Amino acid sequence: MAKSASGVNEEKLTVAAVARRIGVAPATLRTWDRRYGLGPSEHSEGEHRRYCPNDLAKLTMMRRLIVAGVTPADAAEQAKACKTAVPLKKIVKEFEVREEVVDALYKALQGFDRAFVETTLAHEIDTYGVEGAWSDVIVPTLFLIGEEWENNQKGIEVEHLFSEILKRTMHNRVVELKKPINPRPVLLAAVGEELHSLPVYALAAALCERNIQTYVLGARTPLEALSAMVTRCAPPAIFLWAQLPKNAEQKYWNQLPAIRPAPRVVVGGPGWDSIQCDDVIRAEGLEQACEEITQALGA
Repeated sequence: MAKSASGVNEEKLTVAAVARRIGVAPATLRTWDRRYGLGPSEHSEGEHRRYCPNDLAKLTMMRRLIVAGVTPADAAEQAKACKTAVPLKKIVKEFEVREEVVDALYKALQGFDRAFVETTLAHEIDTYGVEGAWSDVIVPTLFLIGEEWENNQKGIEVEHLFSEILKRTMHNRVVELKKPINPRPVLLAAVGEELHSLPVYALAAALCERNIQTYVLGARTPLEALSAMVTRCAPPAIFLWAQLPKNAEQKYWNQLPAIRPAPRVVVGGPGWDSIQCDDVIRAEGLEQACEEITQALGA
């Protein structure tokens, strides 16, 4: 471990270690070194080439700029010329079309660049709202991840990483509303043994943007918990999510306690495809679920 000019020990990384950290192949790093001069800044005769933290910062910036659509040559020039890190917010604002955002998110997830993903999602939601970001960016990215698994049985770790980031992002978007339009919160739950609860959190975040307060029960909500909440809170609307058919049962609405006024029950998710849903409203997406719940509140 070498020392910097300030006398602080600096970690020196091998080509393989840097490649793992920024999510590119070792051969790519060697190409960047040979073609653009983005290699180890210090190299002693007879020793393996190792990267210092400053080298790693430049390479991370190079990769993020490329993911954002900048040509490798231009990205290399910006990375070499910059003495301080370029804020991620500045990079993600450069996207011209939403397809570029999806492509950049997917590539960043492949490289486990959590900071890039989180910053991009925050920018998209700030700019287009939860509903816009969900339909135009998040869902298409999830489709790409799903296709990779279906075609090559690869990427399960990417799906879990993205789901965890999304769940936390949506959870953080649900804030305490000072003057919500509904005095009694809307009830949201993923029913049965359903573990896929991400859409429930996305719906809560989208409703929060509409000044609608919610209670989120999350994954694996049993009928007993739903019934108790209905009795105690008298929600004006209830949303039930089922990803898998085995979790979609009519009992989750027809065995709920009777209250007045009766709540509007909205169901969502592919699990309900084979279930008769004549007594409730079937939402085909986040936007429709928001609209149905908003209408139930008379807003």
